[in-house]
Amino acid sequence: MTRGKIVVGLDIGTTKVCAVVAAKDEYGKINILGMGRSSSEGLQRATVININKTVDAIREAIAEAEHTSSIKIKGVNVGISGEHVQCIKSNAEVSINPSGIVNHADVLRFVEKAKKNLKYLDIDREIIHAIPQEFVVDDQEGVLDPIGMAGISMKGTVYVVVGMKTKIRNIEQCIERAGLEINAMTFEPIASGLAVIKETERKSGVVIIDIGGGTSDIAIYTRGVIRHSEVIKIASLDVTNDVAIGLKTLHEVAEDLKIKHGCAYAKDLMQDEEILVQGIEGRPPKSFMRSSLTNIIEARMTEIFELVRASLKRSGYYDYLNAGVIITGGGSLVPGTQALAQEILGLDVRIGYPEGISGGIKQDINNPMYATVMGLVSHAFADIELQQERGEIIQQEQKSVKQQNVEQAEKKFESDDELNIKEGDKKWYSKIKNWFDQI
Repeated sequence: MTRGKIVVGLDIGTTKVCAVVAAKDEYGKINILGMGRSSSEGLQRATVININKTVDAIREAIAEAEHTSSIKIKGVNVGISGEHVQCIKSNAEVSINPSGIVNHADVLRFVEKAKKNLKYLDIDREIIHAIPQEFVVDDQEGVLDPIGMAGISMKGTVYVVVGMKTKIRNIEQCIERAGLEINAMTFEPIASGLAVIKETERKSGVVIIDIGGGTSDIAIYTRGVIRHSEVIKIASLDVTNDVAIGLKTLHEVAEDLKIKHGCAYAKDLMQDEEILVQGIEGRPPKSFMRSSLTNIIEARMTEIFELVRASLKRSGYYDYLNAGVIITGGGSLVPGTQALAQEILGLDVRIGYPEGISGGIKQDINNPMYATVMGLVSHAFADIELQQERGEIIQQEQKSVKQQNVEQAEKKFESDDELNIKEGDKKWYSKIKNWFDQI
C-alpha cells in the first residue's frame, strides 16, 4: 500500500519547471497536495546549458510547491529527455534456480546479464532504465511475467534506456545545488505514458507523442510493454519562433498569439479575421489575418507529425497500433492539432489528459502540459508498490528455502540408528534446526 506516502515529481523542461507534491487517497487516486511552477531559461532542447538559471528555476518551483502543500521537500522524482537519450534492445539467457520455478532473483539476474551483454554502450553513456519486454521459458514464447513458471532456462529481450553521463550529471548537479536529493530518474516519454495511457490502449497497441517546449518525445507500447521510443528535436518552441519570425514580432507576443488565436489545421478555421499586434519598442501596431498565423503553425506542426510517421514506420510497429495515437504536452493544446495528426498519421488520435487525479487543485493540474510531471508522480508510487511487492516475494522465497532446508535436515537425521548419530551430533542438529526456524 502507498497510502500515507508522499512523493514529489519534478519536471525540468525547456520552457517551464514544475513540481508536484502528491499522496494516494483511500480510493487509490493521486491526491495533489501542492504544486509549483517557474519559467525555465537554463535548458535547450531538454538539455541543461546554464546551471545557475536551472538551479534558480528549480528552487522557485520547489518553494511554491512547499508553500502550497505545507510540506518540506527533500527528495524528488525527476524526468530526463533530450536527443542524447537512446534506447537499445539487449538479449540474455539464464538458468532457472535449482527449484525449477522462476523467482524474482532469476528475473533480476536476467536483467543484469542483459545490461552486461550490451555491445554498443559507449564509455560516455549510462544506463537509465532496463525494462524486460518478453521472456521465453524453455520453449514457451511470449511470456510477459515468468514468475512462478516451471522451467530449466529463461531468455528474452530487455529494453535499455541510456543517456550521456555528462548530461545526466548536469541534471544531478542542478538538483543537488538546489538542496534536493534524487529519488529516481525517469525517461520522460515513459513517465508521460503512465499519466495518460489507459491499460487497454497499452495492451492493444498505442503511441504517445509528447510535444513539449524543446523536444517531441515518442513511445510505442504493444501487449502492455514499451517497444520503441525516440526524441525529435522539433517542438512547440519552434512553432513560436516561426510565428515571431513570420509576423516580425517579439517571442513573448508570438507565444501569446499562438495560445489565443492559433490553429494547427487550416480546414478547421471556420472564418478568417483580422488580428492586431503591438509594435516593438514603441513602433505602431500592425495587423494580419488569422489565416496567416494558421499557415505558419500548420507548416511546423506538419513537419513534426511527418517525422513521427517516419519514426513509426521505421520501428516496424505502425501496423500494430490498434488503439492509435495519444498526443499530450503543451503543444497538443493548439486547436486543430488532433485533426492534423489524424490526417498525416492515418491513425485514430486523442488528446491525453492526466488520469486518476483528486484533490483541491485537480482542475489546475488536469492539463496535457502536466502529463510528464504527473507521470513522474505515478512512476514514484508504482516504484514504491514494486519495492513492497519485491520485499514480500523475497520473504516468501526465503521462507520456502528455509522450509526446504528444514525438511532436508529432518530427513537426514530422522533415524539415529540408520545414520549412527552420536549425542553431540543431535545437539548440533538441534542448533541448526533452531537457526532455520529463526530465519
